[in-house]
Amino acid sequence: MTKLLLSLHVLAAVLAIGPVTVAASMFPKALRHAHSDPGDREALTNLRLLHRICRVYAAIGIAVPVFGFATAGSLGVPPSGWLITSILLTAAAAATLALLILPAQDRALAAAQTPGCSPGPGSAGRLAMHTGVFNLLWATVTVLMIIRPGSTTGA
Repeated sequence: MTKLLLSLHVLAAVLAIGPVTVAASMFPKALRHAHSDPGDREALTNLRLLHRICRVYAAIGIAVPVFGFATAGSLGVPPSGWLITSILLTAAAAATLALLILPAQDRALAAAQTPGCSPGPGSAGRLAMHTGVFNLLWATVTVLMIIRPGSTTGA
């Protein structure tokens, strides 16, 4: 059962978080393009698609910590510094996505769909910065999960 839970945890991380990081990273550039050419319907379609990918896969991404906690429970992993840090960083990444990135994408998409409306100055840059923080948090969690200080596996 432990191997199944660990496999589901890793698959959920790869298949759910991966698309969010890629789509969220592509969104600011697509936003700049959409605002530089307001009549470009393809640019607006790309923005909608990237935002939808972020929203849908963010919801699916809830499976990552669920399977993570199930795996830790199955393995009998005692609370340790690396695990608590990983949990806190995962919560920070989720908060960054839910409270900063997705709402900013909503606002940017609404502005892009409104003729004559432009986003606030630097909105694409701020969105890129928040996305970079989100990606860095997940990269750190990934490294912690691989290194696992104090691991008995020797890896």
